[in-house]
Amino acid sequence: MKKRHNTRRPRGSASSSRTKRKKLTDKLYLVAIAAAVVVGVVGWLQWFDDDHDQHGDVGSALTVPAFTAEAEAGQALFEENCVTCHGQNATGSDQGPPLVHRIYEPNHHGDLSFRLAARQGVRAHHWKFGNMPPVEGVSDEDVIKITRYVRELQKANGIF
Repeated sequence: MKKRHNTRRPRGSASSSRTKRKKLTDKLYLVAIAAAVVVGVVGWLQWFDDDHDQHGDVGSALTVPAFTAEAEAGQALFEENCVTCHGQNATGSDQGPPLVHRIYEPNHHGDLSFRLAARQGVRAHHWKFGNMPPVEGVSDEDVIKITRYVRELQKANGIF
């Protein structure tokens, strides 16, 4: 009768140790990812709330610069079409968010996003004001001037 060789490795074998280490490493990666997500969310919430409340109450801290001719035309159009929701000098109101806010700086909301918002409306995604409807009767050329006005306000107030 032939003896069978035991092909199983003993319990404390290298293969078993590698499997346990891999499981532990996988768990550590998951914990690290979860911690990074939490830190990111907390940091974003702090950044989002710094210096401005939900309504963009910048009060006397707002700097209104001398505007270019295009921005002056944009200011008149803004006051005609946008001020009800976005407030005087784009500082926000109880109906809409401030546009003089870091959320709307050019690298996050480019000029095209302003045109699309006026043309198509916007689903609420940064604020609790609800969806923005399309703005009737405002052309792309008008929005370009309004955007110039907002950008000059933002620049004068250190947004970019």
